[in-house]
Amino acid sequence: MFSLEGRRAFVTGASGLLGGHFARVLHGAGAEVVLAARRIEACEALAAELGSRASAVRLDVQDEASIAAALDGPVCDILVNNAGIAATRPFLEQTAEDWDQVVDVNLRGAFFVAQAAAKRMAAARSGGSIINIASILGLRVISGVAGYTSAKAGLIQLTRQMAVELARHSIRVNAIAPGYVASDLNAEFFASEGGQAMIRRIPQRRLGRPEDLDGALLLLASAAGAHMTGSVITVDGGHSINPI
Repeated sequence: MFSLEGRRAFVTGASGLLGGHFARVLHGAGAEVVLAARRIEACEALAAELGSRASAVRLDVQDEASIAAALDGPVCDILVNNAGIAATRPFLEQTAEDWDQVVDVNLRGAFFVAQAAAKRMAAARSGGSIINIASILGLRVISGVAGYTSAKAGLIQLTRQMAVELARHSIRVNAIAPGYVASDLNAEFFASEGGQAMIRRIPQRRLGRPEDLDGALLLLASAAGAHMTGSVITVDGGHSINPI
């Protein structure tokens, strides 16, 4: 039931840690994978590593023409809406540029990529699965990332809205809300006293790893999740339910 043979997946933000990992997992399950990001060189390198059934396209989710061009070609019946950025600054110091850029990429971009992909799925009558990569910060808050938390909360609600409207086209829409995942970008913070204190507040007492998301990804992408739409799967080691 978890096989993706004969399926075509489109992964945004595929030049990053999670996007690249998602592409590997979907490819390993048998799907043809299109890796999309602004940093096309990183996508091309991963596509070359994966070999057959993998290709790379340049994509700027803030540009509707770029979205249309990237999705041109055979219809993708799996979309992983993963592109995202954050701007860390206290609320009183957040600028219009901070807000606009974060919301544009994380929410507006996700909307228009999903809309463009869903139009193609609906026209082809192929059905499909759209997986939005949200965050536990769409469910809870932390200081310094007002734009990010707002955008991810909006993405979770957008997931539900899309699920209702696209069900008639046999398109399922769900979200994964990861907790903090260890990476080179956050290694210094989580080695600090403040970072270690945060880890101690996670019931499992560790950060997530990319592979911790594999089960949720394959469930939502495959026939195993055929009756799931409008769901948000939290994968965070219990972080979002830690006691006050």
